[in-house]
Amino acid sequence: MKAGQIVRFAGRGVLLSTAGLVLMSAGLLAVEAGLALGRRYGQPAIGPGMRATFGPPHAPVLKLAMLGDSTAAGVGVHRVDETVGGQLATRLADTGVRVALTSAAVSGSRTADLDPQVSRTLLVDPPDLAVILVGSADVVHLTAPSRAAAELTAAVTRLRAAGIAVVVGTCPDLGACRGIGQPLRELVGLAAQRLAQAQVSATRAADGIPVDLAAAVGPLFRADRGMLSPDGFHPSGDGYRIWAHALYPAVAALHGSTY
Repeated sequence: MKAGQIVRFAGRGVLLSTAGLVLMSAGLLAVEAGLALGRRYGQPAIGPGMRATFGPPHAPVLKLAMLGDSTAAGVGVHRVDETVGGQLATRLADTGVRVALTSAAVSGSRTADLDPQVSRTLLVDPPDLAVILVGSADVVHLTAPSRAAAELTAAVTRLRAAGIAVVVGTCPDLGACRGIGQPLRELVGLAAQRLAQAQVSATRAADGIPVDLAAAVGPLFRADRGMLSPDGFHPSGDGYRIWAHALYPAVAALHGSTY
């Protein structure tokens, strides 16, 4: 076989091998996506009507509202005090205020779904402070980060125009979710990172305070499977406690500015 024939033969071999790897990778990703979509995930145990009070009965009242997706609603735990909102309220109550906690969050919500949640939040007795947790469903449904960011800006702007302080916990590190198999998990993690970056800019543009949850607690979630509930996707009680710990400095700072 001549040198030119050898080169052409080798080239065809490389192309065929590459094509095979691409097809195998695409097939593996399709299988992992199917398994992830077919997995049974935690169901809401508390719901959007969550209401609770924390702290001394005759202390000044701080009204705290949760908006967003399943993590804001507390999917993965069964008691209000285990949710992010409940744990934030408990810590705020320790400063001597009585916290009235409410929630408009709905499991499965995307950023586009914040608009009706904001409307419900503003309808009766608006809060002093709102915490938004959203983004995972946007990644799952392939929402463009630019679109989700614009929708987040609109929601935060409406709340700020009503005089409500706003903290946004950005999209978590979905690369830590053991309910999603590899290599899909890492691709989903990269998509979540891009969305979180867009959320930081969008929140600041609307005069809200962003907290990058992936940067703050992502490594811990990757290292400790106890941070996730049994479905491998939603946080456990310990996971929500760590989220609340990351969010609390921003919440506490805004709480101080409301009095």
